[in-house]
Amino acid sequence: MPNNGTATQVASEKNLYRIGELSRLADLKPFVLRYWETEFPMLQPVKSSSGHRLYRQEDVDMVFRIKRLLYDEGFTIAGARRFLREHEGNFEMESASANHATEAKGQLLSRKMLLDLRDTLHAFLTLLERR
Repeated sequence: MPNNGTATQVASEKNLYRIGELSRLADLKPFVLRYWETEFPMLQPVKSSSGHRLYRQEDVDMVFRIKRLLYDEGFTIAGARRFLREHEGNFEMESASANHATEAKGQLLSRKMLLDLRDTLHAFLTLLERR
């Protein structure tokens, strides 16, 4: 185990993160990160001589962008990939993404309200049918 600590320390000194470190940092399982590598061509960690994935700071930033798009803003994998490709290198991504998030939250809120209303009406109907 001491060897692992040394390797981690060396990786961190070079601003490189192993998959386990990034997994803890982003609160994601390592298999999710490996899957995202297959789905998002812009996420390409370097491989060490021993074959370990080493994520650069730009990869770490990309992981957090992908996570936000998928988990917070409701994008599909394909939609997030398309969004990132269209906005690659564009720092206006944050505001465009925020606009999409507001729109998506409004749609989710409307859908939730309608589902709640449906359930309430269904409950009332059930009560009326029992009389």
